[in-house]
Amino acid sequence: MAEGGDVASSRDRPRAQWPYPKSLVVRTIPFISIGQGLSDASGVKTEASAIIALHGATKRFETPGGTVVALDHATLSIAPRQLVVVLGPSGSGKTTLLNLIGALDTPTEGEILVEGRRISTLSRAQLFAFRRKTVTFVFQAFNLFPELTALENVRFAAENAGRPDATQLATRMLEDVELGHRLHHFPHELSGGEQQRVAIARSLATGNPIVLADEPTGELDFRTGIQILGLLRSRASAGQTVLVVTHNREIARMADVVVELSNGRIGSVAAPPGGPVDVAALRW
Repeated sequence: MAEGGDVASSRDRPRAQWPYPKSLVVRTIPFISIGQGLSDASGVKTEASAIIALHGATKRFETPGGTVVALDHATLSIAPRQLVVVLGPSGSGKTTLLNLIGALDTPTEGEILVEGRRISTLSRAQLFAFRRKTVTFVFQAFNLFPELTALENVRFAAENAGRPDATQLATRMLEDVELGHRLHHFPHELSGGEQQRVAIARSLATGNPIVLADEPTGELDFRTGIQILGLLRSRASAGQTVLVVTHNREIARMADVVVELSNGRIGSVAAPPGGPVDVAALRW
């Protein structure tokens, strides 16, 4: 690290024509436009007013100790452009629900439709396109590429999503999470909270219509957490659909809709009492 805490710009490092490590090269697969629609197994095009719909979605895992039911016959409809908080204690099925919606896992029973498509019937190529163009995850684990700088991590996601203004967008997103001074730092040179903010900036830079955030404030101090929640609220206001998984009941106060989970079952789906509050009113 240079004097004063600066590091050498990534531009100073030798590069091949492709600006990322070879391990990150992703094969291009044609994307089927959402607007064109997809047919289900019977050849009938599926339509739904909800952007996300679950019908009896169940996920069971077989373990040496027996069958674990992580999600139990969940039925849920989520309208577009909402901020939805999925609230529940650890082990209630929140992350399983997010993984099923984001097509990282498949239901044991039931069906899940996203933008009118039965995602369990999609081919590998269509699933690749779905994850690339429709959903974006904010994981509890940062999952940053260690050989890329903060700027390159965010720019890679923007470019992979087809954003033409990737460098400018990545810079702006990092500035929005107060990391404009850390653009050329590598993950190992950042604190845990800073790495989480890079991960959030990377996810939001894709511009995908659905954002799935798993405990996005878990590694952040209160001030930074409020800032991140404000960014997520602004994304919903701008037209994206945002799902936030949390065990923090206070965060549920900012939601348009609160989905409460317990032991894999949906207990209630309702707006918070009195309607959503401004993010600045939250306290924990």
